[in-house]
Amino acid sequence: MNMKLKSICTTIVLLGITCVVQAQNPIIKDVFTADPAPLVYKDKVYLYVGHDTASVGEDSYQMPDWLVYSSSDMKNWKNHGPLLSPKDFSWAAKAANAAQCIERNNKFYWYISVIHKSDQNSKGGVGIGVAVSDSPTGPFKDALGKALVTNDMTTDMKHSWDDLDPAVFIDENGQAYLFWGNGSCKWAKLKENMIELDGPIHTFKPQNFTEAPWIYKRKDLYYLVYAAGMPERVEYCTSKSPEGPWEYRGIIQDTSFNSFTTHPGIVNFKGKDFYFYHNGALPTGGGYRRSVCIDYLNYNPDGSIQKIIQTKESVKLVKQ
Repeated sequence: MNMKLKSICTTIVLLGITCVVQAQNPIIKDVFTADPAPLVYKDKVYLYVGHDTASVGEDSYQMPDWLVYSSSDMKNWKNHGPLLSPKDFSWAAKAANAAQCIERNNKFYWYISVIHKSDQNSKGGVGIGVAVSDSPTGPFKDALGKALVTNDMTTDMKHSWDDLDPAVFIDENGQAYLFWGNGSCKWAKLKENMIELDGPIHTFKPQNFTEAPWIYKRKDLYYLVYAAGMPERVEYCTSKSPEGPWEYRGIIQDTSFNSFTTHPGIVNFKGKDFYFYHNGALPTGGGYRRSVCIDYLNYNPDGSIQKIIQTKESVKLVKQ
C-alpha cells in the first residue's frame, strides 16, 4: 500500500468508517499483523489477527490489541479497526497473543491469550480468557471477569507461557472443545455456554509440536494442524475423534519468509479451502513485525493435505 493510500485508510478508520483494500500477499499492508484466525459467518469471512507494533530492530513482541477484517470475496478486506485489547480484561497485564473467535447460538466468543497479572487468582504467566458479543465485529466484553485458564492449572510444562494460542472447535454433536498450548498441546471440553470448562484438562504431545493448534473436521476426519520446531513450520495429525488418538501425517508448510514463527488458520468458504498464515515479507518486516497471508489448501483423495505453496499472488477473487 502506498503512503497516500495508507494515510487515507488510517484517517477513515479513525473516523469509524471501514477501509477496503484489494490485497495480494501479504493481504494487509498498512499495519503488521500476525496469528490469523478466520471465521466464516453467513456470506463473509471475518479475520481476527494480532497486531505487531515492535520498532524496527526490536527483539521482543509488542502486541497491544487485536484487529478484525472482513471479506465477501477473499480479495477485498474491510478494516474494522482494533476491537479488543488486554485492557478490556481487568485481570490481564499485557500482550495480545494469538486468539480465535467462534459463533454459537448467534453469539460470538473470542478466546484470547494474554499475560495474567500476579494477584490472588494467579501467579502470573500466560492465561486464556474469553470475550463475548452479539456481532462478529463487536462490541466485545469479558464474559467471565476472570481467566478461563490460568498458568497454575497446567503443570506439565514448567515455563510460564505454555497456555498460549487458544483454538476452539464445535463438533457436529454440539460438543465444544478448546485446544491450546506451547511445548505440549492441551485440550478440554467446554460447556454449552462456551465460558466454562466441562471436565479435566488433557495434555498430549503431537510429533514436533511447538504451539498454535488449529482443529477442524473434513468429511470423516478431524485435523489438528500446528506450528512445529523452531524456526516454525506447520505439521498436522488426523483422528477419528477430536479426543484422539492422533496419527501424525507430516509437514504441510515450510518455514515462512523472514519470520521464525508461523500460525495456521483454515476455513472452507464458498466451496474452496483457504490457508492463512503469517510471514515477515513486508518492507521492514521480520520476526516481530509479521504479516498475514492466504493461499489455497488442497487435499489428496485419501484426505491427506498437500504441501502449501506460499505465493506472492495470494488467492483469486471468489465469485459472489
